[in-house]
Amino acid sequence: MTRPQDKYLGGEFFYFVFKKKKIGVVNMSKWKYPFMLLGGIGISNVGGWVYLIALNLIILNETGSPLAIALLYILGPIATICSNAWAGSLIDRVNTRQLMMGLDVFRALCIALIPFLPSLIYVYILAFIINMGSAIFQPTSMVYMTKLIPEKDRQRFNALRSFINSCGSLIGPAIAGILFWMGTPYTAIHVNAVALFFSALIIMRLPNVDSRPKETEGKRFTWDMIKNDFRVVFNFSKDYTYVTKIYLLFSGTTIFMTAIDSLEAAFAKGVLFISDTNYGFLLSVFGTGIIIGSIINSVFSKLLAVNLLIGVGTIFTSIGYLVLYSSNGFFSAAPGVFLIGFAVTFANTGYLTFYQNHVPVRLMGRFGSIFSVIEAGFIVALTVLLGLAAELTSIRPVGLMGSFAFFILGLLALKAVSGAKRKEYFKKVLLP
Repeated sequence: MTRPQDKYLGGEFFYFVFKKKKIGVVNMSKWKYPFMLLGGIGISNVGGWVYLIALNLIILNETGSPLAIALLYILGPIATICSNAWAGSLIDRVNTRQLMMGLDVFRALCIALIPFLPSLIYVYILAFIINMGSAIFQPTSMVYMTKLIPEKDRQRFNALRSFINSCGSLIGPAIAGILFWMGTPYTAIHVNAVALFFSALIIMRLPNVDSRPKETEGKRFTWDMIKNDFRVVFNFSKDYTYVTKIYLLFSGTTIFMTAIDSLEAAFAKGVLFISDTNYGFLLSVFGTGIIIGSIINSVFSKLLAVNLLIGVGTIFTSIGYLVLYSSNGFFSAAPGVFLIGFAVTFANTGYLTFYQNHVPVRLMGRFGSIFSVIEAGFIVALTVLLGLAAELTSIRPVGLMGSFAFFILGLLALKAVSGAKRKEYFKKVLLP
């Protein structure tokens, strides 16, 4: 059966032939709208890096305090906790394309106001509001992507999305440096506001994939509705325990990576004594790993099983962290950093494809938002715990213990997706 959104991906598909198997190479007519969506994601991602670096410099110049910078990073998960407990109920009942456009324009206006604020307290308040908008945008965009992209193309799209994000992580800081050289951090802030406006214009050109359900017409957004949605998500999680289990493993991967990454800069500078220049090279090695992994994922998506992407990708990502925190210098750290970037693209592509194929799209906003609140809470707790442990002891053993715990999670992920029955499950797709 052809779904309504399939008509937006019309056109022929071209293939290379490799060992008598088809390896997809997308053409522009088939992927017009997905490429436009990826373009909007790319512009927003590059702008996000410019905004983050500029805001860091503004606060550091004003305060000179590392604690002030740390507070800026904690605002993200706190904003997720405050917004996403109720945002899913909104996402599943409104037009996702219009909501994405509105969030982009809202964030652009807020960012444009930052240079005119009289004191840092207002900057923090506005940054918190911007983070809330970003926290709502993420599950909204996931719902829209799932409706736009047919099931057979999602694995390749997710790989391309990882590639776009990795390019943003390399291009964004470079553009920020050029803008700082040409002007000030405030110049970069304004450029990010413009980038978000461009992203909104691209989203406006995308097709509308939503039809307003009759059961939501005329209903008010109330606390009782939110409580009922919590029950709906809980019942779905109870009925589809395996889907919930895989998603929790996905959340666990994000939690461990975020918490362990918080020690990375201090480890590189304070333990390995890597210079600023070499640390920049180390980040480039990480970005190179992501780009190569994303290209392989995209080109060979027809040959790569989703369950193996999840299991093997998670384990090798954790091994990368073990190599990094076991290293004694730049050259021994670089293979670990490359492996983290390379392997995480496989894990992310696998988890996202499974999520899109097995969580009903009508429930996806609520499911993702509610679980993101739990995820954000654990990110804050584990990041603080590892930070305190590193402060009281030393960074290397704490990084190794965190990496080993992550490796255990990887073994659990591999076990969860292995076996004949599990392989069959990964071939099934839940109905929307």
